[in-house]
Amino acid sequence: MAEELESTPSEVSGADVANPSASAAEVPTTNAPRKENKLLDRPFRVKLRGSVLALLRLPNRRDVRSAIHQISMTGGVVHLEKPLDENLKVEMIFHMGSATIRARVQMLFPMWATQGWMQPFRFLELSDESRENLNLSLKSLVGDKTSTATAGA
Repeated sequence: MAEELESTPSEVSGADVANPSASAAEVPTTNAPRKENKLLDRPFRVKLRGSVLALLRLPNRRDVRSAIHQISMTGGVVHLEKPLDENLKVEMIFHMGSATIRARVQMLFPMWATQGWMQPFRFLELSDESRENLNLSLKSLVGDKTSTATAGA
């Protein structure tokens, strides 16, 4: 029995060394479905390129102006003159369509841009009314025909 235990590890390591492409080929096939599922579950994003201005109210009650570069139902990216601290929780106020949206957001790690900083954020608290207004505004910007088709039926 001791001989079997000793021979098993050498056989396994020998197989791995002899055929490294077999183990490498298995890795992408196991990761590929996860990647596809992640992309399918990801909410659509709308690139606004700074056309929507947002006010960020800091915990010390100071206000910082920003421009929304990209947005989705879960978060987005804002353009700032100076970056905010990572993980800082602020209140974001902006207009989309005819609605004013107020939400608590968490600022993520900033990236330097040619002029200023691009800083991603994640929605933490978004009221049902604001969530619905944001969803409708984003769909209207994308020109989603499914919402109009179901409303007319």
